[in-house]
Amino acid sequence: MAADSGADVVDLGKARSARDGSAGRSTRPEAARLIVDQPTAPAGPGYLGRLLAAKRRPVVPEWLKSTAELKTAAGWVARHYAHTAGYHALRAPVYVARLALQAPSGTAQFVGGTMRWVADKEGEPVRLAAVRREDAAEYLKLSRLRDGRVRLRTLVAVLALFIGLGAALAIYVLAPDWLQVVSVGAVVMALGYAGRRADDPVIHRAVELPKATKLTSDIVLRALGALGIPAINQAQTKGRDGFEFTAPITRDGPGWRAEGNLPFGVTVTDIIERRERLASGLRRPLGCVWPEAVPNEHTGHLVLWVGDQDMSQAKKPTWPLLKSGGVDLFKPVAFGTDQRGRWVEITLMYIAAVIGAIPRMGKTFLLRLLLLIAALDPRAELHTYDLKGTGDLDPVGNSVSHRHCAGDEEDDIEYAVRDMRALRDELRRRAKVIRSLPRDICPESKVTSALADKKNLGLHPIVVGVDECQVWFEHEKYGKELEEICTDLVKRGPATGIVLLLATQRPDAKALPTGISANASARFCLKVMGQLENDMVLGTSAYKRGVRATMFSWGDKGIHYFVGEGADARIVSSVYVDAPSAESIGARARKLREHVGTLSGHALGEEPEPDESSAYDLLRDILAVVPASEPKVWSETVVARLAELRAEVYDGWEPEALAAALKPHGISTIQVGRRVDGKVVNRRGIDRSHITSAIAERDGKRDAG
Repeated sequence: MAADSGADVVDLGKARSARDGSAGRSTRPEAARLIVDQPTAPAGPGYLGRLLAAKRRPVVPEWLKSTAELKTAAGWVARHYAHTAGYHALRAPVYVARLALQAPSGTAQFVGGTMRWVADKEGEPVRLAAVRREDAAEYLKLSRLRDGRVRLRTLVAVLALFIGLGAALAIYVLAPDWLQVVSVGAVVMALGYAGRRADDPVIHRAVELPKATKLTSDIVLRALGALGIPAINQAQTKGRDGFEFTAPITRDGPGWRAEGNLPFGVTVTDIIERRERLASGLRRPLGCVWPEAVPNEHTGHLVLWVGDQDMSQAKKPTWPLLKSGGVDLFKPVAFGTDQRGRWVEITLMYIAAVIGAIPRMGKTFLLRLLLLIAALDPRAELHTYDLKGTGDLDPVGNSVSHRHCAGDEEDDIEYAVRDMRALRDELRRRAKVIRSLPRDICPESKVTSALADKKNLGLHPIVVGVDECQVWFEHEKYGKELEEICTDLVKRGPATGIVLLLATQRPDAKALPTGISANASARFCLKVMGQLENDMVLGTSAYKRGVRATMFSWGDKGIHYFVGEGADARIVSSVYVDAPSAESIGARARKLREHVGTLSGHALGEEPEPDESSAYDLLRDILAVVPASEPKVWSETVVARLAELRAEVYDGWEPEALAAALKPHGISTIQVGRRVDGKVVNRRGIDRSHITSAIAERDGKRDAG
């Protein structure tokens, strides 16, 4: 282009900036970047803040603070050494005889060994090597060295021989007889020990101690790396550990404890899901490996406990109540041990409990154990129902139960229905008694041990145990009624001293209605197959929190997650009580009741009184007291009229009782408005048309049948 063409050179960058309204603004990426982290800001809380949030490790170990645990450990040590001493003391004559028989062989080995030592036999291979090399100078040097050794050792051997013979002669002439016997015996035993064979020791071990590999950081990191978790594998590939230990690996009971933080984004649940792989990486049996989350910590904080023995095979301490002792149900009682062999306690009062598991995992045995504990409180009134019909609860039921039934026939279900109706009435009676007591006697509006002791109040503990409870709730005729009663007992029973224990091998919505499972304060979950069953027993989202009874193996009989006692979920191995032991405990519980005069009902061979209410029809009685001219009536009016009609049946009923009694028939109470003193007042009541429809439908089904 010519210089005088009149054309102008345009800066395109400035032109674009002017067009966009961004003139004067830097276009460099560095200037456009937003800085959110202030370089001068302090990293985290200050030193004092970190000290305030610090976790101080106890100066005295927890096991040393527990008197019971210390006594248990001391007892184990004492029994171990007592067993060892007794084992060897009984076999001492055998040991002496074997050593005496081996003494000639030991003498020969001693003499031969001494001769080889004197002749410097240990240097012979070196001298022969010099001969093979034909190294004359080296051989002559070694020969002179050997000659000097042989002369010195011969002198020492001769002196030892004369000193030994002199000492033996002195003992023979001067020493008393007992010293001669001891001396000769010691020499013979020493020679017998020298003549032992390596593959046949004279003294065997009295106790075979388990040999478990010490847990080290290398083993833990190797096992975590074998889980196939990308974040851990990537960290280890880049030369990092993939796990941050927050405390040294230490002994924790009969095992090792490792604690630390997983990589970002990895949770303890991820580790629990791969427990089998983790056990393979640790080269330990599955029952020894227990990864756990830590309450009140982030979800990536892992505690790994690795036991010396499989939890299902480890020997447990003797249950304190197996041979003797009684129980106060208002106080904690040991019913199992955790992975570390420590006792886990439960307070049976103020709870309602559900037990869930697949078949053959120990569900019934756990229920029977809890009932045996209750039986050892002579004040407790037991109601036991074995709906499986195999007689597993008979050791309790036939010995002490006020009501007991085994089987699922129609008569058995009707027997249970009458009993549960009576318990519902008892619940209402107790609520009135508690409400009427002075505040200084019953300050918390619930049954206490002191109140249970007062026979005139009738507030003794009542414990109801039902095995295979799904049979009740799925019953075509009485299922809804039983569900309503049990739900009421679960919600209001604990405060009035009534405890409901339900066990099922099908923990789903039908077997465990949500009104029951949601309000049970104690939960025992043995092995289950899926997330739904797990959460039905342990509570909603338990599976997501890493509390997974699905991880238990088939061999983990009696091992379960226990939620209760105000603590987070714990793994517990319940005490195993076989049938003969259960019979013995039941007999002991019966004697306790006979002594204080509380044996009653089935245990005495007494049949329950006829249920007078079963001879009457509630729906028809309502139609009898509510004429057609009153289509809608308040519940309080209905119960008052029913009490006038049949006082022996309906006396004491409240509107809530009427609503509960109508629910099994598919009838719900409604809001009924009436004008009182010129104002409309709404209260719960019934619609008479609903009653007539229910009767027509029911009678139609009967006629069709």
